[in-house]
Amino acid sequence: MRVECRQLNVELGALPRESWSDVDLVPPDLSPWRCGNADVPGFITLRGTAPGPHLGVVSLIHGNEFAGAIALDRLLRQGLSPSRGTLTFGFAHLDAFDRFDPARPTASRFIDEDLNRVWDPARLAEADAGGSTELKRAAAMLPMLRRFDRLLDLHSMLFASDSLILTPDGGDGAEFAGAIGLGCAIVSDFGHAAGPRMIDHPHFHGPASACLLEAGPHWHRASVRISENAVLGAMRALDMLDRPDDAPAQRPPPSPRARVIVTITARSHAFAFLHPYRGGTIIPRAGTPIARDGGDEICTPCDDCLLVMPTPHPRPGHTAVRLAAPVPMPG
Repeated sequence: MRVECRQLNVELGALPRESWSDVDLVPPDLSPWRCGNADVPGFITLRGTAPGPHLGVVSLIHGNEFAGAIALDRLLRQGLSPSRGTLTFGFAHLDAFDRFDPARPTASRFIDEDLNRVWDPARLAEADAGGSTELKRAAAMLPMLRRFDRLLDLHSMLFASDSLILTPDGGDGAEFAGAIGLGCAIVSDFGHAAGPRMIDHPHFHGPASACLLEAGPHWHRASVRISENAVLGAMRALDMLDRPDDAPAQRPPPSPRARVIVTITARSHAFAFLHPYRGGTIIPRAGTPIARDGGDEICTPCDDCLLVMPTPHPRPGHTAVRLAAPVPMPG
């Protein structure tokens, strides 16, 4: 398994450069936060003066996705603190982050395997007996995660896409995501066949809840801004923020919601989209052809179908795109 994952890192790094955006960000200096203050290296806990919920915000689940880490570093240096409750910022995969090379920006996503596919309780329980770098790190993080009432997991995307928030299918993650108030699409899904994400851990299926922000392209400055807005929005939603200057001039419209109903996996090297779709594209009519895979035609399964993070050059056996149907707005 580790050999396959290492190969994946190399192959992603070998994708055509036109497949992703330029590196427009400098990795942040995280030296003040590496030791942490909360029993887990890289995790910083801040407490308000009044009781309240525990909000966890985690960045760097993938070592090359550091827009969220820049946002957390900036907020910490500004002296952000909750007015009530407990706020924990986490820098998850510092070992992979330390390997980031702007000449090979996709090669430091992980070391042995994807840290966002190891959150199966049975696997975590066996981490002491050995395992990957990522499994051991997840096991070390787990006691902290179990303290969270809400989790916001900060990510970004390799390919062009509108920002969106992913939530597990079930639980209260979509309600928490809507309360953050970014106005971007909220998409519930059933996770990945390769293994559960951090937000899929049973702890976050009630009464705790979690969501995952895909802020935008990995190395764009706008992804930092969106990540920072999400953190402040989550704090505001939980009545933890006492900073009037951070209040938006105008609330965004309610977030559209969708649910993944089909995951398209490439079956051949001949897989190709019919157009250069970006994530967030909505195809109005069911039955619209969007791709071909060898002799097979891939069509949308519903009206107003949302394309979730299409991959322009998927390898056989890997996800090409997730297709989501609209969900009626609550109320």
